[in-house]
Amino acid sequence: MKKHIIQLILVVSTFFIAVGCDDYLDVNTPSGVQDESDLEAKDIMAPIMRNTVTANYYAAITFGNYVQYFGSYGFGASGFTTNATTWNVIYTDILPNIKSLKAKTAVTGALHYEAVAKILEAINMSFAVECWGDVTYSQATEPTLYQYPMLDDGETVYNQTFDLLNEAIATLEAPDPSGIFLGSEDIIYGGGTEGYAKWLRAAYTYKARMQLKMMKNGGTTASDVLASINKGFTSNDDDFQLDYPDDKTNPYYSTNIVQRSTSNIFNAVNDQLISLMNGSQYPFNGTITEDPRLTAMFVKETAVGVASPSTDPWRGFLNGGTGLSSDGQPANVYYKDGGFHTSSTSPLILITYAEAMFIKAEAEFLANGGTTTSTGTTASGYSAYLAGIQANMTKLDVSGVAYLADTAVNVGQSNLQLNQIMKEKYIANIHNTETFSDFRRYNFSSNVFKGLALRIQQPEDEYLGQWFVRAVYPTSETNSNTNIPYDETSCVTNIWLFE
Repeated sequence: MKKHIIQLILVVSTFFIAVGCDDYLDVNTPSGVQDESDLEAKDIMAPIMRNTVTANYYAAITFGNYVQYFGSYGFGASGFTTNATTWNVIYTDILPNIKSLKAKTAVTGALHYEAVAKILEAINMSFAVECWGDVTYSQATEPTLYQYPMLDDGETVYNQTFDLLNEAIATLEAPDPSGIFLGSEDIIYGGGTEGYAKWLRAAYTYKARMQLKMMKNGGTTASDVLASINKGFTSNDDDFQLDYPDDKTNPYYSTNIVQRSTSNIFNAVNDQLISLMNGSQYPFNGTITEDPRLTAMFVKETAVGVASPSTDPWRGFLNGGTGLSSDGQPANVYYKDGGFHTSSTSPLILITYAEAMFIKAEAEFLANGGTTTSTGTTASGYSAYLAGIQANMTKLDVSGVAYLADTAVNVGQSNLQLNQIMKEKYIANIHNTETFSDFRRYNFSSNVFKGLALRIQQPEDEYLGQWFVRAVYPTSETNSNTNIPYDETSCVTNIWLFE
């Protein structure tokens, strides 16, 4: 940690100081060093927002492999991860800037502005706990006092992030006499009065997401989750995402389209996802034979730009396999050039209205006494399940009419099972690090995630027969801070939140 936070000078891209929101997204420009006293709060806020989303992206590169959304070079299975880039972004680019931002808002009395900073701090620190368990926090931004900061108990930190969210919510629900609004630096919601209203709904939605995880160890109840989510997102317009303008490039496009076209490393879609969408795990009963979202995101090809025969089914790659799909035939699914997630201007997404509806659907199911194998839910829970599907269809700009009419999807309130809710959440949350938490919450259960199986084992796999459940502390920290131990075996030892 010392090497990352010893400087008292904020590290902020010089392009972030400009007013235009496009400049706040300039991730391809080398960082400059700007003295903290020369910066206004608006100069610091946008980098915090951008880095909050990108910290999750860096984690998703590995976690997306763990949950079998994709594999490297089409089918490779990742080994354990230190998630070092996410750690560096949180502790170098986010926390010091949040500390400075909060100091500046204390001077100006910008209460709502500070509340947004608290929401972002809660998002980052709760995510850090979900990645590593115990994390540095209380001593993390005091380099002159603590050159070698200690690890804080993960459960304590997680509860502190709840406090931050509650404080932010209370502040945003009360008047702010300062009259200071977010402007173009609000690269998530656009600033102004409506921007603050969306940040309030985001805080409630993120709180519900955290409460859903806390249910596993008895820290919260389904009623707690519902109380929060009912004040959360109300439409796709509330989605927490980082939009890419025309002069920037989405990293999933760079990796999966550009790099594949030049025979460099890329990710191709795994069979776990495709089998949920092509009628394999969930056969359709109506007029459709495949999920309409497939063509919005993927293509069937035998080589770059060479389409597979139209009669061929969608075949995903097996995680850790050799290029074959589950039917023994060569896999043929790749990311689509211009697809929803893989155009050059596709957004990076943190949390959506669709996910909010699946959170509500799951909470209603559990509040109704549901188990991993039971059937039936409440009317409100079933409506939320359908609303989540429709929200994702709308976001991907495809028609969900036939899909939602199919009795394999629209099973009826009395027949709904948990695996159907989680199937739809899994599809809608592609690339989202929350799926890794969902897997851990349910202990990688194939009852909850139909068809789920451990990656195909390789002789050199050091952790045969075991799921990866957390990140290992980065060696940049363990080599320089004796308070942070290096223990590679922790990659298969769950953190307290998921035990």
